Amino acid sequence: MADSYTETTSQGWFSRIGESIKGILFGIVIIPVTIVLLWWNEGRAVTTANSLKEGAAAVVNVGSDKVDAANEKKLVHLTGDAKAAEPVVDPDYGISAPALRLVRSEEIYQWVENQKSETKQKVGGGEETTTTYTYEKKWVDEPVKSSEFKKPDGHTNEGELIAGNKNISAENVTLGAFKVPESFVSHMGSPTKHAVTDADLAKLPADLKAGTQIQSGAFYFGAKPDAPTVGDVRVSFEIVKPGVFSLMAAQLGDTFEPYQTKAGDAIDFIEAGTVSAETMFKNAASANTIITWLLRFLGFLFMAFGFMAIMKPLSVLGSVIPFIGNIIGMGTGLISFVLAGTISLVVIAIAWIVVRPLLGIAILVLAVGSFIYTRKLAAASKPAAAAA
Repeated sequence: MADSYTETTSQGWFSRIGESIKGILFGIVIIPVTIVLLWWNEGRAVTTANSLKEGAAAVVNVGSDKVDAANEKKLVHLTGDAKAAEPVVDPDYGISAPALRLVRSEEIYQWVENQKSETKQKVGGGEETTTTYTYEKKWVDEPVKSSEFKKPDGHTNEGELIAGNKNISAENVTLGAFKVPESFVSHMGSPTKHAVTDADLAKLPADLKAGTQIQSGAFYFGAKPDAPTVGDVRVSFEIVKPGVFSLMAAQLGDTFEPYQTKAGDAIDFIEAGTVSAETMFKNAASANTIITWLLRFLGFLFMAFGFMAIMKPLSVLGSVIPFIGNIIGMGTGLISFVLAGTISLVVIAIAWIVVRPLLGIAILVLAVGSFIYTRKLAAASKPAAAAA
């Protein structure tokens, strides 16, 4: 059952002014950093796209039933049955399974602290912040330091994980006539649940066997699985079963290694099922697009926060009258986002002009339009700032 603790703190106007001035340094640092991140991201995206294009032109489809020395060092694509010569074994728990890899997950029952704050501005520029700390017991993947809680009394954590999480690859995995390197096996397929049995319980090391129970297909280290207490641990397992896999990499004798492209990236794909080379390249291109846009958004967001930090003193100065401070805060926030968007577009445009001039120029035109809009917006906000 969750409980809570509430704390109210106040901060004066002069203190807020001091903190906002310190925030300017954060903005001065974070803006150049995000520009570098955006530039690097565009270069990374182009390198990956060119590498995939190079790989698509070079790939050779081969059979998995025999090794052809003529394909040595070439980028090959093949589909076949992936098998392991022996069951994969967890050395800490004695669990074994006929699988390509075994994934062990440990969880511990702990107190967890959550917090939620609400800030209200007061006349005169001060602020009053009410913070509510909520405590609940839940399963987590690592011990929680209760000594760092706002209210540790009554929420003391104890216990440790037993051996930790682990991804164990089977040895001597083959794909038809080829051997699959461990670096490939370690990320083959999507694991599915592997329920432990009484036979597995009997194989546990002596120091773990006493008092251990099975709950929902997992080992439970505690007195009452239906009523867990702080410090209880549960250990579950997942496996990747043998089956059909498609692989793309450089052939190296009867095994594989990443194929190094001249464009810069290495290619080593492996997917469950029968997947054509064309589909593999499409999947990789889609992943590249998602990563590119995610990093663009993060770069834009951090840059906007940087500008907001630089302009924060304006809203704090105006907050002597809360209404005015809110207006200035909204204005500087909007300007920050527009500035961040403009600079982000300029960086992206310049990066792409080298590769695709027409696309880069189009983005640059959009950036210039955003800049002009920002100047008009800033001019319109001057009367509000003057009033403050």
